[in-house]
Amino acid sequence: MVRRILATVFFAPVFYLLVRYLPPLAFFGLVTVAGLLAVGEFYRLFSFEGPWPLGMAVGCTATAALFAGAQWPDLVSDRLVLLLTILAAASLPLASRLDLHRAVLQSAMLVAGVLYIGLTLSCLILTRALPDGEFLIFFVILVTWAGDTGAYISGKTLGRHPLAPVISPKKTIEGLIGGAILALLVALASRLWFLPSLTLTDAVILAALLTAAGVLGDLAESAIKRSVDQKDSGALIPGHGGMLDRLDSLLFTAPCFYYYVTLVKGS
Repeated sequence: MVRRILATVFFAPVFYLLVRYLPPLAFFGLVTVAGLLAVGEFYRLFSFEGPWPLGMAVGCTATAALFAGAQWPDLVSDRLVLLLTILAAASLPLASRLDLHRAVLQSAMLVAGVLYIGLTLSCLILTRALPDGEFLIFFVILVTWAGDTGAYISGKTLGRHPLAPVISPKKTIEGLIGGAILALLVALASRLWFLPSLTLTDAVILAALLTAAGVLGDLAESAIKRSVDQKDSGALIPGHGGMLDRLDSLLFTAPCFYYYVTLVKGS
């Protein structure tokens, strides 16, 4: 917990200054660096073999291209990026010395990494481009963080009933409830503090939606790690594990928030 707090104290002001006072291109750079670190960790979880440098280069390039497509939609086509990624991944087994089953499986995971991280995190860049985008970013980050933190503290202190014992034995129903309560409080406070364009109903719905999405994102990454018998995706951030460990909830909350704001709110 001490390492978690210290890491948060260090990174939170830097993140605030970058989003609030620097141009959107700086945020694009932050998302790109974080996303590339996360997708690299994702690939390492599956111990890529054979033409590994080539496969990793394809996946990282495609992920960065999806971020670029979100930042400059008139210059980079997401559809073309995904099409080329699929064609390249399907061709990689031809250059592999692995047995065909293993080679095809790794090609599938290459595409999965691009979709799982590149496609979801690009929603943060799209959100930043909306009116009041910096405040929308603060909202989704704070509510996601509140859901994670509330679940962690409640689960540690009050947890009795497992939520998903096979995938993540330490997750509890009490933790889920605690995370939902803190997410709601933070959503309401954020609406009053810096995002009055959201109604009270919006804040309540988003708190519930982002809590549920965050839990699913956390459990999804836990399932991935458990399938390869790994506790963390990496050791990049003290107290948090790897970059993918830090972003797991956000991979699900970012697209949920973006499409709620654009489709329901009509921003």
